[in-house]
Amino acid sequence: MAYRLLADAVLVLHGAFILFAVLGGLWVLRRPRWIWLHLPAVLWAGFIELSGGICPLTPLENRLRVLGGAGAYRGDFIDRYLMSWIYPDELTRGTQIVLGLLVIAFNAFLYGLIWTRIRRR
Repeated sequence: MAYRLLADAVLVLHGAFILFAVLGGLWVLRRPRWIWLHLPAVLWAGFIELSGGICPLTPLENRLRVLGGAGAYRGDFIDRYLMSWIYPDELTRGTQIVLGLLVIAFNAFLYGLIWTRIRRR
């Protein structure tokens, strides 16, 4: 039971990290000091998506699920939990690249706004 709870905690952490990487730039607009935490998160998320890698949280969650008596899943977090809601087909490499580029482009736009604000002061 403890392993399943830990796996669920990793799942929640993983989801929170993705939300922070994608939308954290909005928070940085209001709290610029968060840039030092958000920028590495965006770079990591973009790297994982563009390289086709799997975040280390995915194998950790799978391992904890196996230890808790449940089965592991194939693919990555986005394929398992997010893509099934957004897209009916499996995550393709092309879609993964587009998602990575969208995360980077959206946050680059937000960082451009932040930079403009800083320069005006």
